[in-house]
Amino acid sequence: MSDRPWLVVQHDADDGPGMIADELVAAGRTFRLVRTDRGAPITELGEAVAGGQPPAGLVVLGGTMGVHDDRAHPWLAEERSLIAAAVAAGLPVLGICLGAQQLAAALGAEVTTGPRPEIGVVPVNLTAPGRRDPVLGPEYGGLGDPALPFVAWHGDTFDLPEGAVHLAATRTYPHQAFRVGDRVYGLQFHAEVDRAMAEVWERTVPPPATFVGSPRLAEATAVGRRVIRRFVDVAGRLPPAPGDPDLPG
Repeated sequence: MSDRPWLVVQHDADDGPGMIADELVAAGRTFRLVRTDRGAPITELGEAVAGGQPPAGLVVLGGTMGVHDDRAHPWLAEERSLIAAAVAAGLPVLGICLGAQQLAAALGAEVTTGPRPEIGVVPVNLTAPGRRDPVLGPEYGGLGDPALPFVAWHGDTFDLPEGAVHLAATRTYPHQAFRVGDRVYGLQFHAEVDRAMAEVWERTVPPPATFVGSPRLAEATAVGRRVIRRFVDVAGRLPPAPGDPDLPG
């Protein structure tokens, strides 16, 4: 196992790592939190990836900005370069909401405005490949129903990158999750949100949408934790990519 820390990129004060932090620590990983909302630079991190000293993995969280808001947030373009470099280096990558959109864009897919905002605890339907997927699939941990509840708060969507495996959909947003290779995942929904985070979001969610008022919130947080835990496990037990400095010989 690599002793290098994971890199977790946060874009908004209320959109932190949530259960991702819990599961990385529980698995014995360390992580560095990079706060772009506080002006933390990310350019040198991309250079580190290119220079052969990448983090052990990369997580890119959500945010209120959009992929195309480069003028207001110049770091968005730098972040896409970092994501592309991490994927090219064979690192585990997890993109959540804006992070999934940034991942899709970094891999050449188009990101557009969706038909209408999707907010609340929503049923997400697994595709046939999604039901077989080691992170989302029910046969890998007993998640049960292929329609799983997750927290959602987004208004943009993305096309699937070339070669991506389509894993999940909702009626309004057919591209909810995808995988590239074995350990690069984009999730439009928020698997990382726990009860405390949902309570913070409830203060600003536009009515009549609700998180804590949903009868499926507890189920959604339990499912989300299992998905995050499984991603961390998959990322850790797969062999390092060719050229990774942890490879023997």
